[in-house]
Amino acid sequence: MYKTTLTRRDVIKLGAAATLGLPAAHGFAQATLPKGPITLVVPFAAGGATDVVSRLVAQKLSERISRTIVVENVAGGGGSIGAAKVVKGNADGSVLLMGTIATHVINPLSATQSTYDPQRDFTPISLLAKVPNVLLVNKDVKAQNLKELIALLKSQPGKFSYGSSGIGTPPHLSGELFKAMAGVDIVHVPYKGGGPAMSDLIGGQIPMLFDVLSGAASHIRGGSVRAIAVTLAQRAPSFPDIPTMAEAGVPGYETYTWNGVFGPAGMQRGMVELLSKELVAVTALPEVQAKLKEISAAPVGSTPDVLAALVKSDLEKMGGLIKSIGGLKRE
Repeated sequence: MYKTTLTRRDVIKLGAAATLGLPAAHGFAQATLPKGPITLVVPFAAGGATDVVSRLVAQKLSERISRTIVVENVAGGGGSIGAAKVVKGNADGSVLLMGTIATHVINPLSATQSTYDPQRDFTPISLLAKVPNVLLVNKDVKAQNLKELIALLKSQPGKFSYGSSGIGTPPHLSGELFKAMAGVDIVHVPYKGGGPAMSDLIGGQIPMLFDVLSGAASHIRGGSVRAIAVTLAQRAPSFPDIPTMAEAGVPGYETYTWNGVFGPAGMQRGMVELLSKELVAVTALPEVQAKLKEISAAPVGSTPDVLAALVKSDLEKMGGLIKSIGGLKRE
């Protein structure tokens, strides 16, 4: 739990602004935000990348708006349980969600009967960061770059496989998009998590792996695997020497996961704009930028409309992809 108090300097500024009839720093926040604590629901277990980002953002946001922000981990259902809890929350700003592509795109598209609508049931506030996936190969694979790899795969259709952290995960969909856009025939091998998949890549049981860059970073730096390309449209700040899929041989290719803050549907526009403005400022802080780059995330910080547009475009893009592969039959 994070809690801050106004300093003597803050009180002086507030008083001076009131005397002059001018808006005080964060003065409108006091009038529009809930008086009590704010709960930020993290729909995954503690300790993961989303949780780390959420706690840092909660601390810095708390300091800016002078509110206690409680981070609550509500894991389960690939993020859907925590997301569903926020849908039922009060729209007064007292409950927010650290959403991801899993909560707002993959789960709603893959569920037989979703418990929420990712667009209708939420109020987008701010996109904080994008996290790329990365295409890795075993060190014994002869291809040294993406064009060579595509040529190798096309020369032996159906002979190569790629691993992912599981059916319906962002790395899995990155692999399926690669298959479609590069025109290669490779077999998907789903694992129960990125760890076992990485172990088999290093051991040579699979020749290729799509993984979240933050999870693969230490193995890339240690030289146990070879990174071919990252899946964002821009190179990752933490690995500027690794090309993007688009520049390395598959034009127009881009996939990622992301972190964005949402509230329940029906939040007041003024409150949303205030929170968005403060989250943009938080994302721009040097310590937040450093932490995001440390986990190979690309900092963003956006308006509500940008986050809403991202959810819409990802639903369209991934919806078509999932339909083309016959849906996501989870184990």
